[in-house]
Amino acid sequence: MGQLIAVAVITILAVISPGADFAMTVRNSYLYGRTAGVLAAVGIALGVLVHVTYTMLGVGLLVSRTPMLFTAMKLVGAAYLVYIGYRTFVTRAQVDIDLSEGAGLTKAGALRTGFLTNALNPKTMLFVLSTYTQVVSADTPVVQQAGYGLFMSFAHLVWFGLAAVLFSHQALRARLLRRQTVLNKVIGAVLVGLGMLLALTPAMA
Repeated sequence: MGQLIAVAVITILAVISPGADFAMTVRNSYLYGRTAGVLAAVGIALGVLVHVTYTMLGVGLLVSRTPMLFTAMKLVGAAYLVYIGYRTFVTRAQVDIDLSEGAGLTKAGALRTGFLTNALNPKTMLFVLSTYTQVVSADTPVVQQAGYGLFMSFAHLVWFGLAAVLFSHQALRARLLRRQTVLNKVIGAVLVGLGMLLALTPAMA
């Protein structure tokens, strides 16, 4: 029971901490609508499962202890955030106030943005790895470990799904869209900043 509580607390704190996942969910939700926002949340949850899978296989530990591999992963993730952030920053106001769903973004594209934002984020990798190495013991059954991973993924889905519902609400979205030129620059700058911060973060020893 103590192990379960520890995993739950660590996961909830990690999920609600502002970061690239939240910025990407907000971006998709207010620009392209609820479906795009929820699909981004689904993609984020799937990305978490990627981290859980390779951590359980022991690859996560290898990456964290190999500076070159960690740095390569970190730079790829940082480059993706900077790229998306730059595109958001320079995008002109192209979404009409008619609140049409998915204008300018396919369902696959919405899912992909969420998935890549999380799957390429070494901070999520370190969160999952630290949870499994510090909280989950070697005696923990594999089924139970998998259950923890599913909980982590589900927690991300619920939190960012709620964020998608909130920021795609018709009234709020209409207000945001009327200010989308400024908001695009703010969100774009946040994503670029997060990418640059990620790139400058020292690799683990």
